[in-house]
Formats: sequence, C-alpha cells, structure tokens
Amino acid sequence: MTTSDLSTTSNAPTITVEIYSDVVCPWCYIGKRRFEAGLEIVKSEDLGVDFDISYHPFQLDPTAPPGATEPVLQAYAKKFGGAEQAGEMIARVSEMADAAGLDFNMDVALRANTLLAHRLLWLAGQVETAVSQDAMKERLLRAYFTDGLNIGDPEVLADCAADVGFERQSVINFFESDRGANEVAAELAQAQSSGITAVPTYVVNGTWAIPGAQEPETFAQVLRKIAGEATADA
Repeated sequence: MTTSDLSTTSNAPTITVEIYSDVVCPWCYIGKRRFEAGLEIVKSEDLGVDFDISYHPFQLDPTAPPGATEPVLQAYAKKFGGAEQAGEMIARVSEMADAAGLDFNMDVALRANTLLAHRLLWLAGQVETAVSQDAMKERLLRAYFTDGLNIGDPEVLADCAADVGFERQSVINFFESDRGANEVAAELAQAQSSGITAVPTYVVNGTWAIPGAQEPETFAQVLRKIAGEATADA
C-alpha cells in the first residue's frame, strides 16, 4: 500500500503532511513504508479527517556532479571512513529495508545528483494529482535502490516517468526547459530556513515536525492526536 491509497477527499477536516526527503536516502524509503503503515492504522480508526500528503525536496549530496556514475559503495567508503565502515552501514540499512518489505541492491546503486529528480517530483505535484506524485516518488526510489538506475540522467528519469503514466517526450521537453527549477530551489531554501537539516522529516499541519523513519505506531500516535484536535475545532 502506498501513501496515495490512503488519501481521501470529503468535507472532513484535512490534515496536511509535507514530507521532506531525498530519493537517494535509504531512511526516506524505509520511512515511507513505515509512515504508510502508521497512516493506515489511523485511517482504519475512522477519526473523521482526511489527509493531504505532498513531497518536498532535500538534497543529501548536492555536490554530486550531474551524470555521476560512481558506485554508491565507493562514495560511501569516502564519506564514512573506509570500505569496511560503509559495508557495515549498508548491511544495517539493508536489514531494516528488508524488514519493511523493500528490496535494496546497494551493490549496484550509483551516486547521483537528485536535482532533476526533484524537478520531476515537482512536475508530478503540479500537473497531475497527489496520486501521481506518490507514484513518481515510489518509482524513483525503486529505480535507485532496487534497479541500480542512474537517476541523475534525464533519459532515465523520463523512462521512470513513463512507467507511471507520463508521456515520455513531454518529460524530455520539460528537462530541456527551466520549468520548475526556481520553484525547487525555493523549496530547498525554505527547508533550510525552516531548520530541516536531515531527512526524512514529516511536517504535519505546518507545525508538528516528525524527524526520521519512526515506527508506524509513532506516526499513528502523532496523527491521531492531531486528528483529535482538528475534529474538536471543526
């Protein structure tokens, strides 16, 4: 089940959840599954609220050159103090991913600059529905962590977009323009000015910030509390 499966539309109070994440962040993928599970718990309780879920950009590795093809194992070794440390960290994260039902193939993952991927997510949120933005997010995460695709390559991104229903050439044309570039830059700056320094971060109703890939029940507890406040004020 994905986040989009849990969004509804009615006259009930709406709780917004703005998810700041990066598509090369393993904890963002794990956190996505855990958040979805927590949201499903709350939805099953019929608390009389709707949820509006949106994704917002954050770059863990903004200095990655466009078109980079360096293996992630090599990049992690440089970042975390050697191949042994990088291998241990990847093993731990992969174990967590497996528990969340995800298939991580970090041995084939490639370092990538995610700016174009964030522009594509922005496009999905603008021209389609939140459902397609969630589908796009899911496809990009799978492309990186499972398929070993270079998500810094606009051709690869266009293929991913086509997989979730976008017209491929329209995405190529989008990348050849500067559409969305200023908006994504503004959102990145907004995240920084808001004090978001790590991802994933879940901002609920513009006030509550939930950091990290929390367990499903932790997400459910916060959403349940805010749902109670929203219905009391309605």
